[in-house]
Amino acid sequence: MELGAFSISLAVKDLQASKAFYEKFGFTVFGGDASQNWLILKNGEHVIGLFQGMFEKNTLTFNPGWDQDAKELDEFTDIRDLQRKLKAEGVEFITEADESTSGPASFTLLDPDDNPILVDQHR
Repeated sequence: MELGAFSISLAVKDLQASKAFYEKFGFTVFGGDASQNWLILKNGEHVIGLFQGMFEKNTLTFNPGWDQDAKELDEFTDIRDLQRKLKAEGVEFITEADESTSGPASFTLLDPDDNPILVDQHR
């Protein structure tokens, strides 16, 4: 099961303070839009998202169809296929991708310790 790019999406209180903090660790802005209260930072292969007012808790994030540089993969497992496989394994979902569609979609779930997981396909 190929999940695509991985990052941690951090629910931050102050976007600029968090950006300045992680820059001290060598992270640089890779994407996002500060005027919309979100930034993506990268240090080598490590990716973190800073989201002010968007997530209630820190969230593990997977992006099918992308590599760690947010470049599109030629081949990848579609989010709907991932969802069907996880459902077959008995995983419970908070939100689900619409299986009658194609292209961008997402689903969310919780791990056994109530850590949110977002699987978010952009293409």
